[in-house]
Amino acid sequence: MQIQIHSIHFDADTKLLEFVKAKLEKLQTFNNELQHCEVFLRIEKSDSRDNKLVEVKAHLPGHDLFAKRHASSFEAAMDEVHEALRRQVVKAHA
Repeated sequence: MQIQIHSIHFDADTKLLEFVKAKLEKLQTFNNELQHCEVFLRIEKSDSRDNKLVEVKAHLPGHDLFAKRHASSFEAAMDEVHEALRRQVVKAHA
């Protein structure tokens, strides 16, 4: 699976990048036809603590999947995105 990660207006450290890759690679256990994932990591300007945004676009043959979540950390947002994508992958595979 091909994974592209874009950190918008900041430089993500390698620990975060490895965490994101590991989460996305786990999706292949549900459907190994997953071909491409594009990840956008953003820090939004807001007064809220939940200013970290993770968006993921994933492609299965015949299906385009998308999930977007806000949280107080990128790791928490990625956990939520992973769960949302897992449900979509399972539904597309059924």
